[in-house]
Amino acid sequence: MEGTTKKEASPELIVHELSGVVPAHYVMPPQDRPSAGAAAAPIPVIDLGRLSGPNADAQEAAKLRSALETWGFFMVSNHGIETSAMDAMMNVSREFFRKPAEEKQKYTSLINGERFRVQGYRNELVKSDGLTLNWSHRLSLQIEPEDARSLHLWPNHPETFRDVLIEYSSKTKAIRDLILRAMANLLKLDENYFTNRFTNKALALARLGYYPSCPRPDLVLGFKPHCDGGALSILFVEEHTRGLQVLKDGNWYDVLCEPYTLLINIAECMEIMSNGIFKSPTHRVLTNAVKERFSVVIFYGVDEETMIEPAPGLLDEKRLAKYGKVKSSDYYASVFGQFRQGKTIKDTLKV
Repeated sequence: MEGTTKKEASPELIVHELSGVVPAHYVMPPQDRPSAGAAAAPIPVIDLGRLSGPNADAQEAAKLRSALETWGFFMVSNHGIETSAMDAMMNVSREFFRKPAEEKQKYTSLINGERFRVQGYRNELVKSDGLTLNWSHRLSLQIEPEDARSLHLWPNHPETFRDVLIEYSSKTKAIRDLILRAMANLLKLDENYFTNRFTNKALALARLGYYPSCPRPDLVLGFKPHCDGGALSILFVEEHTRGLQVLKDGNWYDVLCEPYTLLINIAECMEIMSNGIFKSPTHRVLTNAVKERFSVVIFYGVDEETMIEPAPGLLDEKRLAKYGKVKSSDYYASVFGQFRQGKTIKDTLKV
């Protein structure tokens, strides 16, 4: 996926150089600016150990279903990733973003300074005239399919970076499959209905995020409102950092993560495949005048040859399809353009 772009100064340089002033292209329109005093969303913590296996806990499954049908977010504990592995992942991410700008630019997503690709380092996902920019840095790396990895864009330092990311993502993949099976069971589908759409050719993309402190958090967003593309996302954020918000019924709510839990976000393909039963939430990231924020998210998508459509087992004479269908390859070819316009594919497919 490529597009045109133009170079922008990095947020970290702007903070130092302008001492409390931010350029106009980072300032959100008045109606989209964050407001103080948001309530916390009641996002549940799901114990994955109680959710899986022959003795799955019905109460835990009910908590999961409620979260899927209302917020589209839930946290998971007892997920099988050691705290040491989570710390290692966050540490290599933090170490990369601490490097000088010229070192990070060795892994740029820009091609000849004019076009960008999905993989690589950049300060801004969308760099176009007339669009408000996000106050953030990101390093995006494709993990699967393995033959699609652009290893020359994977940082050489710290030396453990590659091994740490591969180990961490192998464990989130197991979590993905466990959750997909639980979701299929909740819908009374075959347990492997969703996992069968994720072979070794399915997309997995890691995005390491850095949100520098911002002198005007009342005007600037770390990441603008959006729905995640793909099927689901697994997010890990530093302890004691806040900034993620979710939109529900016209109001923004803070999403507060507990230490060493993972936050699961239902993406729009899963909303389509569940025929709208499970919700893909609109969310955004705020900035902070004092604190910086680091995050690691793994995005999972279905195989490129998969047809994204409501599961046939959810349809009958009384339960009609709420969405049309689209081939996965076509979905990913158009999702970026829709994102630029502030739209989602799921909205274009609504019947």
